[in-house]
Amino acid sequence: MTYTYLHHSGCSTSRKGLALLQENGIDPKIRKYMNASEQLGESELRDIAKKLGADSPRAFLRDKNATDVGIDATSTDDEIYAAMAANPKIIQRPILIKGKKAALGRPIETMLELK
Repeated sequence: MTYTYLHHSGCSTSRKGLALLQENGIDPKIRKYMNASEQLGESELRDIAKKLGADSPRAFLRDKNATDVGIDATSTDDEIYAAMAANPKIIQRPILIKGKKAALGRPIETMLELK
């Protein structure tokens, strides 16, 4: 089964996560979702939430950047998905996807559970 790694090369945790996966024999397809050509759409983000087993996009919202784009405690899930699609910097990283499951790399070792 193919792995997809949502990667931001400017993030040290994302770089460490990729190295950990490679050290453990996982060579994922890398998706640089911060690049305009590889950004995630709202439907993809909803799918990722399901794969994470989450009921809300807040499960992988990067809180420290969310307020920069107007997301707060009163924001609806639809508003959050739209904001994530428009501003990928508010998506927590890294995320590893394998089939119908995904793992948020916080801590990075949790991604190895998909192996």
